[in-house]
Amino acid sequence: MTPTTANALTASALSRSLSSGATDVPLIEQTLGEFFDAMVARQSEHEALVSAHQQLRYSYRKLQTASKQLASALLGLGLKPGERVGIWSHNNAQWLLTQLATAQVGLILVNINPAYRVAELDYALNKVACKALVTMARFKTSDYVGMLRELAPELDTAEPGGLHSARLPHLRTVVWIDEPGQAEELPGLLRFSELLARGDCADPRLAATAKLLHPLDPINIQFTSGTTGFPKGATLTHRNILNNGFFVGEAMKLTSKDRLCIPVPLYHCFGMVLGNLACLTHGATIVYPSDGFDPLAVLQTVQDEKCTGLHGVPTMFIAELDHPRFQEFDLSTLRTGIMAGSPCPIEVMKRVMRDMHMSEVTIAYGMTETSPVSCQSSTTTPLAKRVSTVGLVQPHLQVKVIDTLTGDIVAPGVSGELCTRGYSVMHGYWEDPSRTNEAIDADKWMHTGDLATMDTEGYVNIVGRIKDMVIRGGENIYPREIEEFLYRHPQIQDVQVVGIPDQKYGEELCAWIIAKPGQSLSEEDIKAFCKGQIAHYKVPRYIRFVTEFPMTVTGKIQKFKIREDMKQQLALQEDKTA
Repeated sequence: MTPTTANALTASALSRSLSSGATDVPLIEQTLGEFFDAMVARQSEHEALVSAHQQLRYSYRKLQTASKQLASALLGLGLKPGERVGIWSHNNAQWLLTQLATAQVGLILVNINPAYRVAELDYALNKVACKALVTMARFKTSDYVGMLRELAPELDTAEPGGLHSARLPHLRTVVWIDEPGQAEELPGLLRFSELLARGDCADPRLAATAKLLHPLDPINIQFTSGTTGFPKGATLTHRNILNNGFFVGEAMKLTSKDRLCIPVPLYHCFGMVLGNLACLTHGATIVYPSDGFDPLAVLQTVQDEKCTGLHGVPTMFIAELDHPRFQEFDLSTLRTGIMAGSPCPIEVMKRVMRDMHMSEVTIAYGMTETSPVSCQSSTTTPLAKRVSTVGLVQPHLQVKVIDTLTGDIVAPGVSGELCTRGYSVMHGYWEDPSRTNEAIDADKWMHTGDLATMDTEGYVNIVGRIKDMVIRGGENIYPREIEEFLYRHPQIQDVQVVGIPDQKYGEELCAWIIAKPGQSLSEEDIKAFCKGQIAHYKVPRYIRFVTEFPMTVTGKIQKFKIREDMKQQLALQEDKTA
């Protein structure tokens, strides 16, 4: 939030829960490629990226050259503007190069969660008809190439770039992210380094293609869990994410002197927009401490790179603060950053400000469908407001709180559904107009599904969720998706999944299962059924076998009673500060 926004809102108390952001700083009406090229022209030798775990450094000019080289190579694969390129990887320099390269030639980058397993990958690639996929070969216990071969055994005999698979009919090229000196050869796959070497940063097709692009063109698809059991592809434009990254950076008061440590995943808007694009729109330096989150790597990298900003969900900050070696590191260069993803306990915020020197840390709220941030605290928001609210509306946006039954705007302090509109609202769900129209009304308001209140100064507080979405460690999970998957088990008759409180992750999943008559099931059976098929964070931690569910007289299952029963069984307490 820029100071002018706060002034505009607090000058007179709101009589209704409706607030508009400042408009004194104009929106960016360029494509991502155009804006980035202009930034490079201003500070070509300034450091743009440090990937600490890869020991890679890029100036703005070097990043531009490499991304254009990759863009040329992607066109050389026969890809055309509007076609989809997936990326299935943790954080690395290749991720950012792919983000920039696809944007420069109008390809739509499809973010695929590295925690996805076979069934989810199958759905994601086919839903949006990915023509190419950039992937890690493996990470810890995840064998990405192995999962791909399970879906497309044709890779074993295919020429790189010439895949024809029965289960993945659209996919032609799989690119694996190699590192210098790796001698390994993967049949049917193309090395990232080899693909990059094919490109030419002076390729005349780059400029010719760029002229055809428009800021309102879709540039990114991110999957969000759906209540029908299948993820929806939230489709975002240049204008959506470029402006959101810029105004988020404005709220943090970023300049070219800032160095932002980004341990949050790039496949989320948090890393890709609030991290990468917040930096690139301000000439700041992006710093990746590790591929997957590692609290020790964060502490070491902040010290070594003299980072001024640090992003994270509350659980990440807690892991850093509670690391046994925390006191060894000099974090005095830190100033700002964003805490988001789940409610922040006030004691954690105090420790971050005091012990990590982040006096100007901000809180952000949003959803993938809104690019993502619609509300954010500023660097000067009082501590009480920073932990009890999600701040004020962002520039060029509106937010309102409405009665869930009538749709009328409620009075300040009254709970209702939070809605937002403006440049940040997504292009729509990919090839799903009916679900798009359910989410975005005729007046262009995005209905978030979150219950909120707004005070007379315009500060928004999220108080609950209309639907039963579970937020586990910053991951949004819809129980219906897990239920749909578990229904595939031949011995399960019925299943209900709920979220229950958890001190570490905020919430954990619990499944109540009714087995088919005469069948016997164990917790191990269920977890084995899930393993390798759905992301680890979607596997229920608690599993109970029951003979019936609590129901109303009309036959509606009462999930809140399941939740209360489990809280009593496990002696769980709600976190009152969250």
